Amino acid sequence: MSIGKPLASMLLALSTVLPSSVVAQQTSGPDFSVPQSEVFEKAKNYSPFVNFEAPNRVFWGDSHLHTSYSWDAGLVGNTLGPDEAYRFAKGQQVTASSGQPVKLVRPLDWLVVADHAESLGVAVLIERSDPAILKSEVGRTTHDLYKEGKIYEAFENWGTEVIVGGNDPLNDPALTRTVWEEIVDHAENHNTPGQFTAFIGYEWSSAPGGNNLHRVVIMRDGAAEAKRVLPFAAYESDDPEKLWDWMENYEQKTGGQILAIPHNGNISNGVMFSVETQSGEPIDQDYAERRAKWEPLYEVTQMKGDGESHPFLSPNDEFANYENWDRGNWAGEPKTPEMLPHEYARGGLKLGLQMEEVLGINPFKFGMIGGTDSHTSLSTSREDNYFGKVSLMEPGLDRFEGEIVPDPQNAGTGTYEFETIASGLQGVWAKENTRESLWDAMKRKETYATTGSRMTVRVFGGWEYDADDVQKPDFAKTGYLGGVPMGGDLQNAPDGIAPKLMIRTLRDPDGANLDRVQVIKGWLDSNGHAHELVYDVICSDDRKIIDARCERAVGNTVNIEEATYTNSIGDSLLMAFWEDPDFDPSLRAFYYVRVLEIPTPRWTTHDAAFYGGDLPEGVPPAQQDRAYTSPIWYTP
Repeated sequence: MSIGKPLASMLLALSTVLPSSVVAQQTSGPDFSVPQSEVFEKAKNYSPFVNFEAPNRVFWGDSHLHTSYSWDAGLVGNTLGPDEAYRFAKGQQVTASSGQPVKLVRPLDWLVVADHAESLGVAVLIERSDPAILKSEVGRTTHDLYKEGKIYEAFENWGTEVIVGGNDPLNDPALTRTVWEEIVDHAENHNTPGQFTAFIGYEWSSAPGGNNLHRVVIMRDGAAEAKRVLPFAAYESDDPEKLWDWMENYEQKTGGQILAIPHNGNISNGVMFSVETQSGEPIDQDYAERRAKWEPLYEVTQMKGDGESHPFLSPNDEFANYENWDRGNWAGEPKTPEMLPHEYARGGLKLGLQMEEVLGINPFKFGMIGGTDSHTSLSTSREDNYFGKVSLMEPGLDRFEGEIVPDPQNAGTGTYEFETIASGLQGVWAKENTRESLWDAMKRKETYATTGSRMTVRVFGGWEYDADDVQKPDFAKTGYLGGVPMGGDLQNAPDGIAPKLMIRTLRDPDGANLDRVQVIKGWLDSNGHAHELVYDVICSDDRKIIDARCERAVGNTVNIEEATYTNSIGDSLLMAFWEDPDFDPSLRAFYYVRVLEIPTPRWTTHDAAFYGGDLPEGVPPAQQDRAYTSPIWYTP
């Protein structure tokens, strides 16, 4: 069969462009005996993703959830254990302890069940009438009150006699091991690499003198390592340095890895970011190194108040007055102004720069995360799906008046149920949904906090970015190759060049539009004094920036009576390129991003609309959810 002239001419033309082996394949089929190196050489860089490995997804989770295995959850009406907590986080509908059906708008990607190491499992053992409970007087009394339905009286009895009194009848290693291994097994049963991550962890609940020094401890490892130890409890020591000793021993003993996350410095009365150790000695280099190693993160927002900043510390920041709890500590000791710089995240970050100037190590070089600290086994952080701090304040007609922080001395330190906030969550930038990948991202601080929303936020800092890089489709690749992500470090500024930030934010697909994106900068002057500035870097609705602020407020669409809002204001996507206009390369600094949503109804407004009641006095009907990223630090 002859080949026509047009086709023959076409093949002749191809032969001048393609290798002879390719022409041969066009006429006689594949010839696998012919080397393809020449073709491969030309095509080896065609795929832009070859040899490029970087985090490509944000995974949502809660690193701080309590179940019925915590004494102050199970003895306050929570009947749901770790199994229900994991199933709920995975998106399943469960029945709350109050008997109401409850479900998330969409599943979480990961969860840490962080039950208190102190009195671990007491309510579960009472429910079983375990002989270990009944053999002590305080155990029998608490058991009988609980079984009689006098739940709060049982809680008060145990709290007064055991937690405050320091005499825990469950301080028995054999009993603790039984309960701990149940908790570990629940995590193992629900951990499905690639689909859902169930971390093994617990909470160490130190509160010397009523000052909150609590830490959530998270293991990177599985049951084999976790079962080789027992959780370190505050009745063994309330000193964080002793916790770090235990953590170091854990890693040496098991070959595993572990980190701790402090929370609620706002109830520490100036101790959380103290410049002295527990023994009253000035922080030295060894302390600074150990704290920076074991505590790379700080829980900046949760149900017991937001802890980013405070109007006293940031008088020029109109958004610093967000859900602050600032009256006192757990013992009812009133707050004084000099305590505040040592309680809030922004204050801690500035103190860290000062300590680094003196010690050469920054003890407060932490990334930002959010967690619920819910004691209901339900990780609910949306304003319209808030199931309360504890099971006694799950949705109902009378959940505004109960006291959360006590006022035993009538000094005005009491904080009430209506003042709790529906917060928060943690976004983690990682490559895959596994314990190892997520934990590693936390360790390197590539993570951020939100007050409950699931807005996507990504930040890169570098020296050579161009203004249009943030608009490019390969924004993340440009960010990693040319700088560092949130949680990273910039050093030794090139002559005449200031840090440049690329920022992208995307609204929660089930939530509110975005109001604005801000950069918060902290720095030291040449005399070692710390300063801060807030820069609005992009505003929704085409608002201009005048003197580093959006020219006007975004507006408010909240219907208070119906507890609704609309996304008729704000933007769904905001992208910003920002270069520090006041950069001095000789001075230490940090930068983090705060993103605000448009106003939405507060959970109390939803309750009032749903049940037909009145709003509590002194609580705003609307609020603005927000995100706080881990900082990027500059070191000369």
